Amino acid sequence: MHLTLYVPGLLLPDEIRTDSVFDLTAPTLSLLLGRGQRRELATDWLPDAFGLAPPLPAAALRKVGAGEWPGRPADAPKVGAGGTASAGNAANMVTPGNWICLDPVHLQVAREGISLADPAQLNLSAAETATLIEVVAPLFADWGTLSASFPSRWELQLNKPVDLTTRPLSDAIGQNVDPALPGGSDGRAWRRLIATAQTLMHAHPVNRSRDGLGQPTINSLWAWGLGSLPDAVQANFNVTWSNDPVLAGLCAAAGLPCLAPPERFQPASGRVLAVIDSMEHPARTFDALAWREALLAFERDWLAPALASLKKRECRELRVIGTRIAGIAGPQRTTTFSLTWNDLWRLWRRPRPLTALT
Repeated sequence: MHLTLYVPGLLLPDEIRTDSVFDLTAPTLSLLLGRGQRRELATDWLPDAFGLAPPLPAAALRKVGAGEWPGRPADAPKVGAGGTASAGNAANMVTPGNWICLDPVHLQVAREGISLADPAQLNLSAAETATLIEVVAPLFADWGTLSASFPSRWELQLNKPVDLTTRPLSDAIGQNVDPALPGGSDGRAWRRLIATAQTLMHAHPVNRSRDGLGQPTINSLWAWGLGSLPDAVQANFNVTWSNDPVLAGLCAAAGLPCLAPPERFQPASGRVLAVIDSMEHPARTFDALAWREALLAFERDWLAPALASLKKRECRELRVIGTRIAGIAGPQRTTTFSLTWNDLWRLWRRPRPLTALT
């Protein structure tokens, strides 16, 4: 087993790092920081891991990950959570075409400006999504067809080229929103369409009901993830444990399983990629207590048993890929820490304190 643990939010900015970990004890992580080999990765390492150039065509991949192959024949098999499809079959199912994410979001006004709330907190129902799409889809009819792969994930299948400069939704969560986005030669037209959609949704009964229940309203749309499904996807892994819809699409296109992650480390064979996202939201929201609890759970449930497997030579290599969330004290940063059985005997390299998570 070669285990790679991808942990968004593991790296904290210097400004809050010391205060967050000064009294924490995580022996396995400290050992990894001290004896493991550290290397900086490209900010967006995921495309390279699947043989692609960034940015990823998130909209098309999300459709594939949801089992909705763009251009899929009606009798073709669907790929859902835990499903697989061969790369050859994927190529036959997909027809060329550009897609773009047009996700429902809640913009909130603060003293610092307008920021983007975490879409994971919207808890949109399928009925609410169907109703709102019926309202806004005609606005974009000249550009394409709007549908949803999930209540909070909407995609527009484009029927003509579009020149837009966008920002990934994940990079914008909790950050001030640039009113100039989307940019590009078609940016002005799209900003007008989004402004019109904001007006239509503002007084809609769906939003009035949500507001009455104390739920965040759907008051805007976020365009991002433009592109078409790649012709070929190659993976450096045999299996992936993740709930991420874009990663599920990459796995389906590459013909490898994407399974719901287990609650804790499990022995497996081959090269395994596990996405541990429990620290991502606390890192975005500066929730130090939740981040600390997530880190200790990560140590207990993943790192400590993985180290035990490494000592028994059941696991050949343990890699932890940590990121600093984009927009928090600077741009996104990605660092990998790898540990092998031979590294365990580098006794002159002492475990390092958690303040090394920078």
